[in-house]
Amino acid sequence: MGGAAVRARDKGNRVTGEVVADLLVAYLEQIGVEYVFGIPGGAIEPLYDALARSARRGGPRHVLARHESGAAFMADGYARETGRIGVCCATSGPGATNLITGVACATENSVPLLAITGQPALPSFGKRALQESACTGTNTLGMFRHCTRYNSLVSHREQAESKLVNALASAYQTPQGAAHLTFPVDILRSPVKGGPAYDLRSLLQRPSLLDEGAVRQLYAELRQARRVVFLVGAGCGEAMDAILELARLLGAELITTPDGKGLVNPRHGAYRGVFGFAGHEMASAALREEPDLVLAFGASLGEWTSGGWCDTILNQRLIHIDSSEDHLMRSPMARLHVRGRIHTVCDRLIDLLRGEGRGPQRKRTSCNPEDRLLEREKFLSDAVPIKPQRLMRELGRRCPAPVRFVADAGNSSAWAIHYLDVQDRHLARRYHPTTDDDAIEERTRRNGWLGVTMDFAPMGWAIGASIGMARGNPRCPVVCLTGDGSYLMNGQEITVAAQEGLTVLFVILNDGCLGMVKHGQRLAGAEPTAFQLPQVDYGRLAETLGIPGFVIRSPADFDTLDMEAILLRPGPTLLDVRIDGEEVPPMGLRMKTLGSVT
Repeated sequence: MGGAAVRARDKGNRVTGEVVADLLVAYLEQIGVEYVFGIPGGAIEPLYDALARSARRGGPRHVLARHESGAAFMADGYARETGRIGVCCATSGPGATNLITGVACATENSVPLLAITGQPALPSFGKRALQESACTGTNTLGMFRHCTRYNSLVSHREQAESKLVNALASAYQTPQGAAHLTFPVDILRSPVKGGPAYDLRSLLQRPSLLDEGAVRQLYAELRQARRVVFLVGAGCGEAMDAILELARLLGAELITTPDGKGLVNPRHGAYRGVFGFAGHEMASAALREEPDLVLAFGASLGEWTSGGWCDTILNQRLIHIDSSEDHLMRSPMARLHVRGRIHTVCDRLIDLLRGEGRGPQRKRTSCNPEDRLLEREKFLSDAVPIKPQRLMRELGRRCPAPVRFVADAGNSSAWAIHYLDVQDRHLARRYHPTTDDDAIEERTRRNGWLGVTMDFAPMGWAIGASIGMARGNPRCPVVCLTGDGSYLMNGQEITVAAQEGLTVLFVILNDGCLGMVKHGQRLAGAEPTAFQLPQVDYGRLAETLGIPGFVIRSPADFDTLDMEAILLRPGPTLLDVRIDGEEVPPMGLRMKTLGSVT
């Protein structure tokens, strides 16, 4: 819509005019959405008709997933990579219920997402229509209510525009998350007059909120502090340049949450590693040494990001800075809460510090990331089967910037959070272009070089998310780290990457079992049960799909690969890596919070 009016046609190719589905797609085009991920069906058909018309004129087009959960994970990855809202769709009944896991994941991880589902025609409600999922059938609207920021049935064409605007605004507001709209098929086909009545671009921009009183109070605290530690969470993407400059002026040490790891150059002189799940002892020590203040930026402070609600972070030294009230409510013991846009808060503090003539407080030497690791000898091991620690080393060395890594739930994320490192990151100096005191990593996306999911961590998320990320930014290769258990759940989505010609390297940590389950049972002294998987040659399986596949049994096997060609190839590649399944991932925090170990 946006120029000449789009004309929908019925099955007899007669002009019928613009319909609600066209209006919906026009709004997506207005806010920059390029792709909608989903699976068609009768109740959602008018939306697919509108997307087909849109694609012909260069507007948003559809990407066909293999399962609705994969579509939601792709929309999640697309949103993380682009900063735009991710959009997924499904038909009524089972199509809608299959979306729910991905929708819940987006909400719990504060990813903006719009889920669109279909319904049978309104007059058929209560008549046992096929896949009926309104209030008179299997009530999918009620199900989505519990895992979204906004959730509504559009029961009249006059509601469509206002409810769509509300859904989009709710997904973008703080805290971000998923919104769900469900449309009866006859409503999607209902005629409308004209295009969008509203310009949403300004409405959906993030405001530069600032609590000046709280910032002044924080400034006073910082002037008295001699030793400060920054905890960088996943919500800091757009603010990292300002956070690093603030750390430079204060001489602060840097640690990150597991999902914030990708935001900091691992060789930054002030960086001490990851605190929380699969984290580093050096980061925990930075807190145990009792700094005067700990500033937590954009950290959710859930189980994995707070070290299992550890009192070395949750105490009176904590100052929690965030735009999300949900996050701030998890730190009632903090000395101070500063609510506002993190970038704006940091910019204001920098201005105040520079106003007093503050310069860099300490010169720091670069830290070797290997000094932070457990079992460093295994990180360098040539053993066969390959140690997962060594696998992380090889991937970090052989996949330089601007590659993005995405690690799946389970052992894959544990190994990546602790051991994965990257080299040759692009550097920029925005705030101090003439100084060499510290390196500031160039921010090109909101989630850094490593993506993991924390509070709601479904297996197979990384498979779909990596495809969505690659679709959103096809210039940058994506490496998906996933286990054989997750791949058996969602691995069929690799064919989407093939169909779309996306450069995604799928790395399967193949140990023939559900690794975190197996090791968790052993550590807890539980019955060893229900973790064994069949030994599958995933390389050959990929080749049957027309996708290059390789089996990696030792570190030396990497030398047989042309990684540069793999990371430039327009299409996916799969590595079936036979890892040592007896290696226990750094999962002690999870066991402790489950009460399985002391």
